[in-house]
Amino acid sequence: MKMLKLLMLLLILSTAVHAQFVTDNKKVADVYFQNNEFYAAAEYYKKALQISSDSSGFIVPYGFEKKLTEENPKREDYEYCVFQLAESLRGYKNFTDAERWYTIAKEFKNPKYILSSFWYAETLRANQKFNEAISAFNVFLAKYPVKDNYAQKAKVEISSCQFALYELRYPRMFQLDKLQNSINRKGSNYTPALKDGKFYFTSSRPVNTSGKTEILSDDENTNRVEKKETPFLNAVYEVDGSPLQKTITIRKAPARGKGKESAAPAFHPNGKVLYITSWTTRGDKKIFQQTAGDDDNDWSDPLELGSQVNAKGFNSQQPYVSQDGKYLIFSSDRPGGSGKFDLWYCTLRPDGSLGQAMNMGTSINTADDDEAPYYNHKTGTLIYSSNGRVGLGGFDFFESKGDFTKWDEPRNLGYPFNSSKDDIYFTPNNGSDSEGYISSDRESLCCLEVFYVKKEFLSVRGTLLDCATLKPIKNATVTLADSLEKIHITTDESGKYNFKISTNRKLKLSAGKEKYFTKVLNLNYDDLAKSDTLYSAEICLAAFEVDKPIVLKDIFYEFDKADLTANSKVKLDHLYGIMIDNPSLEIELSAHTDSKGPEIYNQDLSERRARSCVEYLISKGIPEARMVSKGYGETMPVASNTLKNGKDNPSGRAVNRRTEFKVTKK
Repeated sequence: MKMLKLLMLLLILSTAVHAQFVTDNKKVADVYFQNNEFYAAAEYYKKALQISSDSSGFIVPYGFEKKLTEENPKREDYEYCVFQLAESLRGYKNFTDAERWYTIAKEFKNPKYILSSFWYAETLRANQKFNEAISAFNVFLAKYPVKDNYAQKAKVEISSCQFALYELRYPRMFQLDKLQNSINRKGSNYTPALKDGKFYFTSSRPVNTSGKTEILSDDENTNRVEKKETPFLNAVYEVDGSPLQKTITIRKAPARGKGKESAAPAFHPNGKVLYITSWTTRGDKKIFQQTAGDDDNDWSDPLELGSQVNAKGFNSQQPYVSQDGKYLIFSSDRPGGSGKFDLWYCTLRPDGSLGQAMNMGTSINTADDDEAPYYNHKTGTLIYSSNGRVGLGGFDFFESKGDFTKWDEPRNLGYPFNSSKDDIYFTPNNGSDSEGYISSDRESLCCLEVFYVKKEFLSVRGTLLDCATLKPIKNATVTLADSLEKIHITTDESGKYNFKISTNRKLKLSAGKEKYFTKVLNLNYDDLAKSDTLYSAEICLAAFEVDKPIVLKDIFYEFDKADLTANSKVKLDHLYGIMIDNPSLEIELSAHTDSKGPEIYNQDLSERRARSCVEYLISKGIPEARMVSKGYGETMPVASNTLKNGKDNPSGRAVNRRTEFKVTKK
């Protein structure tokens, strides 16, 4: 035993000899950087570069990168510190200053800094310089020969920048407001949650640490620094009542993690069980469970969940319990996933025990991070955040419909719900998910803040009429469709319809009823963005009967020819519209003449004229298989070509010279 103690003492002394406290700014910065203390690392890299520590709004001095020549022995240290400073600034999401330092680092010829070009483009994207970012990513791809994740990611980022430019041009119908009270204090503020009239959130706002110190060392344990213990500790806080009030009272919630820090509270719908993420500085993140006592402030000590959720040596975080109490969903980097953090779920049995964790599959998860789930069991809607799909940048919100056996392709919720930075943790304050709270760092230099978000709605309304009688058509089906869904309404006695929708993108409004031609209207963004209500013009539907001819008015041909006049082509576009709006419709298009001239000539002329109409419709894109041309010559008059006294009847011959169509198949 004495020998063992002696060996341990020698080991400690040996470590102490090699692990020394350092004062060199570069080495101090490295220790902080390797411990993910990026703000402190940045400050010491600045000191190593002998520049001001004030980084807010910092402008890189003109010609700074020219200070050292390529032959200067200090050049290597200079390039290292510049690159590490850029990395540190990006590490705590100060993309504004990081962009300026990557601007210098991307010009370094040493191949170990080649990723500076990638991160330079990333910071441009985060700073909403999307066109510049596209160019920068293309430059990176042109000089980066490796076909790895960075090359693939650069291509995704180019698509994301293009998507962002479109989204900014056509904003979606969301209202976002940052909470203007003490919830958004110094530090990160995130994971909003609601329970029993109380608002919960996680915050890393500073707390009193009584001047405690801690020792940090680098990866090789050769250099150490002593620093004051950080006051920015993550903990859960609660607010009574609405978080939208200007004056609120915030206090630490009784929910607590087993370790030093805790976050992301999730309540079981029975109100008696709480799940929470907890971790220590050096440990993995784990999910714990607490049980409520008789008093609201009386919660049991946290109990770490089993291996179903917390796989040894890996992180599990951000629990969410579906409101039907059937599923616990969480994010984890455990083995068996698609990439970094994936979404997983366990079934929750009635006795509170957990089933085996199941990955939510490649329809949801990507090769990057997929986190912060919310699931509405009534609508079958999953809302979560991912940085592995085409989006505006950072974490974006995505929505998918499914039931844990199958999921639809997730769709990006667009701008302004998403931004060029991180947007994560959605919680609704109603059952329709039309309003609630999110966390985003879109207006912050470094940290997440809580925002209130609300869907806005647009009304599309009008009246459906019979084209011939101008009377309302009841019991007709009116459908409003965008690229994702269709909404159906049946008209009332007055022929009226009214849609309430939450999209202002391209819409298709179609109306139809048995024995009427369907009518389709396409509504563009400019129409929809003008006001919150779109009163469509009164839509009329034309009635028809199969095999009953309908005259096409004002269809004229060149004298004694089959060529359509320019004005007739415009009139024939009416039939083209019907064919487009009714894609299964098949017709016979016929032409008729009067009795003037030889019968055989009139027959040939009518056939050529009917064919001329069909060929015009084919030229517009209507498939030939849907149309038959037929010439009837003078054989089917609808009026007399002569008067009773045998004289010519010009008005009768005029109506006999006609073009018709009839429906042969609906």
